[in-house]
Amino acid sequence: MNELFRLSDPLDLYLVRHPRPDVDPALCYGVTDLPVAEDIAACAARLRTVLPSGAAVVCSPLARARLLAEALSEGAQLDERLRELDFGEWELKPFADIPAGGFDVWGSSLIDFRAPGGEPYADMARRVWDAFDAHRRGRSTLVLVGHNGPMRALTGTLLGLPADRWLNLEFDFGRVTHLAIGPLGPKLRAFNR
Repeated sequence: MNELFRLSDPLDLYLVRHPRPDVDPALCYGVTDLPVAEDIAACAARLRTVLPSGAAVVCSPLARARLLAEALSEGAQLDERLRELDFGEWELKPFADIPAGGFDVWGSSLIDFRAPGGEPYADMARRVWDAFDAHRRGRSTLVLVGHNGPMRALTGTLLGLPADRWLNLEFDFGRVTHLAIGPLGPKLRAFNR
């Protein structure tokens, strides 16, 4: 992963976070496949007003992202590498039941974070970068539909932010973030549109 990513052939990258999942916000969740609490068709209709038509759409295989991607494009591609972080033993556990200090590394050294039995944050960031790198080639426009954690890692990497600042990026449910990437590096064109 590069500190500053440049492309000789420009790329418009649109990151779309899935709609709000049907889950208690007091629960820790990541890779758990959850149903959606919002109307997918209505969300897709709103997003179509801000997304370019005819763009390649690639998504996480988790239903909350996949269903939206399929509503946006009949040709949506699934990529397992775009799934959310696996929180291991903390999946669907109330935050109040996570041992004191459990998230200390999360806040102080995100890239070193790993929940018990879960996936290292650094591994998630690497697989998401690999997915982006594979799908961007030969395209001028790309839409990725996914999750907050992977979008933080990808956007933070593209913008050259240190990993401990990635948590400052909060992607809203059912919203679009647009990065234009060219010879001078990435430019943030819209956030949570």
